[in-house]
Amino acid sequence: MSGFVSLCRTVSAALLALAVVSTGTLTSSVAAAPASPDVTRGPSGLPLPRFVSLKSAKVNSRIGPGVNYAVDWMYMKPGLPMEIIQEYDNWRRVRDSDGAEGWINQSLLSGRRTGIVAPWQKGKKAQIGLMAEPGNSGGTVATIEPGVVGTIKVCNGDWCEMTFSGHTGWINQSLVWGVYPGETIKD
Repeated sequence: MSGFVSLCRTVSAALLALAVVSTGTLTSSVAAAPASPDVTRGPSGLPLPRFVSLKSAKVNSRIGPGVNYAVDWMYMKPGLPMEIIQEYDNWRRVRDSDGAEGWINQSLLSGRRTGIVAPWQKGKKAQIGLMAEPGNSGGTVATIEPGVVGTIKVCNGDWCEMTFSGHTGWINQSLVWGVYPGETIKD
């Protein structure tokens, strides 16, 4: 038994020495590296969280990552934006605009960016102007009701150019669920 304890101490000391040497090397290489924004990446290599949209008109959201898990919710609208918050194999844990979470197979998700206009105002008598240009100085192209889904073309960090049923214009980015505050999207 004492031989085993001695071996454990020797291995522990060697690992500790290796850790100290590695830490010094790692610290100097990190200090020399240019600063980069902290981005959490999933197993796919893509950032988490991120927005995507539904490909199909009928998508099952499951309580776990696999077909053996029960269906918790069925989405019936293609193009609906979803926020991916976790990845496991070819399954993505998503969150919808109402905060409901579930697992959807990646083959049913698209990188096409869509957004929902002010879903937090659904059911209220709010009208949101779709502007001819970024800012409130241009004319109104259309009036959009809360909860309407549109395709995002471009976002500059403050305003997004979106298309709703053939009408294209600019909407304040803070009124869109499907894009992060300050996020830029290029066509």
